[in-house]
Amino acid sequence: MTAHSHTHLGDIASQTTKRLSLSLGLAAAFVIFEAAAGIFGNSLALLTDAAHNFTDVIALGLSWYAIKIATQPARAGKTFGYHRAGILVALINSTTLVLIALGIFYEAWHRFVSPSEVNAPILIGVGTVAFLVNGWTAWLVHKGSDHDLNLRSAFLHLMGDVLSTLGAVIAGIVIAFTKWDWLDPLVSILIGGFILWNAWGILRQSIHILLESAPENIDIPEMVTSLRSVDGVRDIHDLHVWSISEDLRMFSAHVVTDDISIGEGVNIQQNINELLAHGYNIRHATLQLECEGCNGSCLFCNTGEHACEHAEI
Repeated sequence: MTAHSHTHLGDIASQTTKRLSLSLGLAAAFVIFEAAAGIFGNSLALLTDAAHNFTDVIALGLSWYAIKIATQPARAGKTFGYHRAGILVALINSTTLVLIALGIFYEAWHRFVSPSEVNAPILIGVGTVAFLVNGWTAWLVHKGSDHDLNLRSAFLHLMGDVLSTLGAVIAGIVIAFTKWDWLDPLVSILIGGFILWNAWGILRQSIHILLESAPENIDIPEMVTSLRSVDGVRDIHDLHVWSISEDLRMFSAHVVTDDISIGEGVNIQQNINELLAHGYNIRHATLQLECEGCNGSCLFCNTGEHACEHAEI
């Protein structure tokens, strides 16, 4: 990676951490206010949202730290750098979201069994302010979240709050006219379901990356066919495709060729690298060229003490 690209990534990280810092400050200030209002107004919906806001503070802090540390260069002890820090934070954030959702379901059930009166004006007023604050913080974090699992986990924390506060306001308005206090725990259950649904997606993808599985949007059989069609390539084996982070993909393989010169081998490597970069967004490939007749014919090879077995694609 060139010095220019390092500088560009550093600038992006700096801009992102500034936005996260502002979001973190807003979330921390508001969670205290909303928790107090929820206790005073006897609203589970507000207390639910305050609890979620508190995890937002933690989530934003962890995301901020992960982005800062990911900009550090690779070194002897961390030859891949610190890119996986963001995946670990996404795993933590999504796990806390699951726990929050389960806690919401538990508390909502108790409210259904033993209903209590809700202060609708407080629910409406605080919920409206919360909706505006959460909407702003979510907007600050959204940029770049499409391609960054760490940022997306923080963004989903915040979007959970946006929708939950909107639900709280709607519930407060209906309760003010109907006195249907059971709407408060019902809204909490809907909020919990939304949180759980989105958390599962982040949790599953984080585990997928940490297990070094192949990226889900790469068709491995089609990739192998494309690689075997490169001029000069006779076969491919010992193939591995995995991700360090959501956008940083790695590739390694043994490439079987004729008994050719080093210069001809370089051309083959360049053609393979171009195919991987343009076709699969893989810009870091380790290729071992071998002449026909060398040992090894397994497309996917187990590492360690286990024998290599041929795998179908």
